[in-house]
Amino acid sequence: MSRRSSGLMGVWAEAQRQQQRQHEARQRAAAQQQRDQERQQRAHDREMARQDRERRQAYRQAREAEARRLTEELEEKVAALEGMLAAGCGAPAFTTAALARSERLEPFNPGDLARPIVMPDPYDPRYQRDRRGFEDDWYAAQAAETERLRRLEEYRQQYDRWAAATLAETREYNAGIGEMAAALREGDPEAVVEYFSAALYASGAWPEDFPHRIAAAYDPAARQLVLDWELPGPEVVPDVKSVRYMVNADEQKEMSRPVTQRRALYRDVLAQCVLLAVHELFAADGFGALESVALNGFVDGNDPATGRPAQIFLAAVTVSRSVFAGLRLEQVSAVECLTEALGGQLAARPEQMAAVRPGRRPDEVGRGVVSHGGDDDPDLFEMDPVAFEGLVAELFRARGMRAVTTQRSNDGGVDVEAVDPDPISGGRIIVQVKRYRKTVPPTAVRDLYGTVQGAGANKGVLVTTSGFGPGSYAFANGKPLTLVPGEELVELLAQHGLRGRLGGGAPRGRRAAAAPPDDHNLLGMSWSGGVALDVCALVCDGTRVLSDDHFVFYNNPRTPDGSVRAAEPTLADKAALRVAFDALPSGADRLVLVAAIDPAVDPDADLSHFTDARIRLADASGAELGRLEVSDGRPGEKALVLGSFRRRASGDWDFVIGGKGYPGGLEALVRDYGIDVA
Repeated sequence: MSRRSSGLMGVWAEAQRQQQRQHEARQRAAAQQQRDQERQQRAHDREMARQDRERRQAYRQAREAEARRLTEELEEKVAALEGMLAAGCGAPAFTTAALARSERLEPFNPGDLARPIVMPDPYDPRYQRDRRGFEDDWYAAQAAETERLRRLEEYRQQYDRWAAATLAETREYNAGIGEMAAALREGDPEAVVEYFSAALYASGAWPEDFPHRIAAAYDPAARQLVLDWELPGPEVVPDVKSVRYMVNADEQKEMSRPVTQRRALYRDVLAQCVLLAVHELFAADGFGALESVALNGFVDGNDPATGRPAQIFLAAVTVSRSVFAGLRLEQVSAVECLTEALGGQLAARPEQMAAVRPGRRPDEVGRGVVSHGGDDDPDLFEMDPVAFEGLVAELFRARGMRAVTTQRSNDGGVDVEAVDPDPISGGRIIVQVKRYRKTVPPTAVRDLYGTVQGAGANKGVLVTTSGFGPGSYAFANGKPLTLVPGEELVELLAQHGLRGRLGGGAPRGRRAAAAPPDDHNLLGMSWSGGVALDVCALVCDGTRVLSDDHFVFYNNPRTPDGSVRAAEPTLADKAALRVAFDALPSGADRLVLVAAIDPAVDPDADLSHFTDARIRLADASGAELGRLEVSDGRPGEKALVLGSFRRRASGDWDFVIGGKGYPGGLEALVRDYGIDVA
């Protein structure tokens, strides 16, 4: 019994020891896993800390680099201001040759039309048992080749006509430059003023943000050019000297430029502007027209005596050619040269608008280039710019708003600020005034929108003496912008008891007559890709064309009244139409533009290669007014609605982009607009 019991106890004891060893092994494994996890966590924490340090360091380096970049930009601007006179003196002088146009024309380039149609091969295996198929394909290819040659010859004739007209226009223009040169040699006052004004405007010596207003007259007896030349305002000198990144505050701090430094630099810039303008005038005089120059430099401000807007003269000098020729402008101190060597005047505190007494003025000569309207209603085209802005501000006040004109020296693109007190629809209004004779370009509308956003205003209003194109209305659509063309401005002035007219046209309150039928805008079409297209137009009432005759395409090149007609494309375009929007039929409310594959060139092509397309909008003279983007083509489509010009309630036209494609080509498209092609 005792031996049997001893055996059972041994088994049990061994089992206990095994369990104990397994338990201890599990504990050791758990402890090891815990240590491994802790080790991994510590490694992870160290890695995260390292990455965090690197991120903070990279962020700090980026902010410091941005601060250095901003500082460098400020230093570069100041350096450009300090070296403006020396750089300008190194530029080539303006000559009449700079006004001349090159007679070199773009060579004739027919594109796909230069490639002959490939004729079918009679030995092609697929024709061995299908002689009729070969004949059909051969006749079709012959017809296509005949059509290609016809279109090539037609395009050649178009090019020849364009080249002859362009060359004749260029030669006529250059002959006019020659006549101007002859008039300059004879001392003709109008030619002298026109030429030397162009010399100052065309100069590349002036920074882009500098003003360029000028009033000039010429005294032929004294051979003296007398001019008022606009100078930049104090804001041209940066208030900030440098930018530093403050690590603890995590912000960039602007370090102000000392007041004395700003004042000294601004005086130096004004002196450089006067000296550089005189230099440009004498350098451009290859005709002996100028014996002396009397220049008065002004900025726009408020007269301290009356508080009203006025021109404040900050510099003036009268200098002869012989005296000026003895100067080495690249090495002079501009302020000392102007005030001591030339005996000119320069305001001691120009930043405070401390005026000097101007010298001889253009209106004293009797041939000033600026006039101020007639005896009846003032001509808005000829009105003084400051007075015109004041009139617009008065119009807003007459409509129950608070409105003031801004100071030109720091207006940020704002001419008038108005506040509409209406608690629901009112708010702050930014007003820009454009005294133009030609259509306001869409870029001006885009700039106004940017100003409205930057100023946090509720609305922007663009007022002009001219008008707006479809591109401008297309951009303004859906945005807090209002466009006021000249005719509408005249009517608004009349409604509120104010006076104004547009040149010799209709008096206040009377809408001018519609544009004559030959006053056509040019719609030039261009695109990327080698696809050959026909560009067509449909004059519609809604989505229905007025009649088959109002579908302008290759077989019907114009509408019955001639308001829409096909045109020869310029070298900048691949296709073109001419449209007199004001002469379109009264029953038409839209002009739809479409593009379709030219079946005579490549009937199997589609619009997958029709990309980067745009419409170039130009006035009757060819001057570009804006560009309208249109949709790209898609595979399988053979015709596409590019967009439509739509008549607004005011009578103006805006552009709405299209995009609907038609796999069935032009026939399927025109069916949608009510044309029977059966």
